[in-house]
Amino acid sequence: MLALRLARRAHPVVQLRRLLVAAASGGTGFLLLCTLGYALSHPDASSGSLLRLLWCLAPAAATIHFAVAVARTDPGTRPRPGLSAIGLGPVRLMAVSAVTTALSTTLGSLLALLVFFLHLRGDLTGLPFDGTAADVLGAGRPLPLPAALTLLALVPVVASVTTALVLRPRGPRTRAANPRTRFMAYDTFGIRRRMREPAGATRFEEEPEPDEETSATAEPDQPPTPRPAPGGLPWGVAVLAVGLAIETYAGQSDAGSALALPGGFADSPAGVLGGWLLTALGLALAGPGLTHLTGRLLQAVRPGALRLLSGRVLQAEARRIGQPLGVVCAVASGAYAMVTLSSGTRPTVGPLTLLGALVVAGCAVLTLATAAVEARRAHADTTAALLRMGAPAALPRRAALLRAGALLAVFGPLTWTVAELAALPLAS
Repeated sequence: MLALRLARRAHPVVQLRRLLVAAASGGTGFLLLCTLGYALSHPDASSGSLLRLLWCLAPAAATIHFAVAVARTDPGTRPRPGLSAIGLGPVRLMAVSAVTTALSTTLGSLLALLVFFLHLRGDLTGLPFDGTAADVLGAGRPLPLPAALTLLALVPVVASVTTALVLRPRGPRTRAANPRTRFMAYDTFGIRRRMREPAGATRFEEEPEPDEETSATAEPDQPPTPRPAPGGLPWGVAVLAVGLAIETYAGQSDAGSALALPGGFADSPAGVLGGWLLTALGLALAGPGLTHLTGRLLQAVRPGALRLLSGRVLQAEARRIGQPLGVVCAVASGAYAMVTLSSGTRPTVGPLTLLGALVVAGCAVLTLATAAVEARRAHADTTAALLRMGAPAALPRRAALLRAGALLAVFGPLTWTVAELAALPLAS
């Protein structure tokens, strides 16, 4: 009930993000149901049905990644002072985020079942385009409802569990006190009173409350240690090189097995597809490290205030925006390979493949935009402090443009190189 109230009273931008999550979940659910329809129409082609089900893992993973990013930036479930006193601690807020994610993804899955699948299959009448895709979705055969609900429940369950794992409290757990002890622990007036009874008299002495900063540690002030660089860059480069090597070897070998992928990608070598998956994984792993390295390069050779600010922000937000940026690069390289295949002698891309590509690309771009908004909110206090100190009002915008240009200068040529090397075995 609390999750429903928070979802109903949220900001319109937050509601738009949740609707986008529902739309992505609906597209993925429709692809899963189309796999079920293919299995109903071709009961003897079990290998083809399994291959189509595995082909739906990429849209499902992109949808789950986007749902988790939206849950992280939800202001309604962010820990705030005073919420723990009414029972909304970090664990409760984590549960509310997981339930909200489950509601958004479940809404999209139900829309995929009722509006798209049953309508295009011809089970629901009275609407335009009744039974348009009846031959593809296995019309005329009874729909196994448990199997359909199981497929539709995959994305909501995995998305909610992943959200709970990502947003779980990471600090040390403290033992909760009873309400009376918790009430007595608070000092309403900011003064601690200690009662003494010297020589049979009762007297109250006022004792100032100790400072939290000075009582936390007795060591002298030290400059804050910078956050370490992400350690995924060597592993990402290694996985990327292995993926490209497997693609090249499988593309030049005649003994590789061919997979009849849906949507017009027939006779695709299995080694090439596996190598492309490793290439995409390598780009996602190397994204945070490359972002941190870009921030260091911006601060090299006597930097000014603009370059210093941009580089420090990139280093601080390398983990937050680096991985979505690497995923976008992987999707861009895969899109380039699809365009290369479509312009050749191979068949054109089918509607289901186009829908899956739109879900993957849209979720990747929206996840990157959500991470950028989250990074901007994380540094809102720093920006306000700079403006109060007399910095120009255009400094934050110039710093944002410089960061975007630096990331484009690093990731743009890398994406184009990986795309060319990935599409070369497929085009030959």
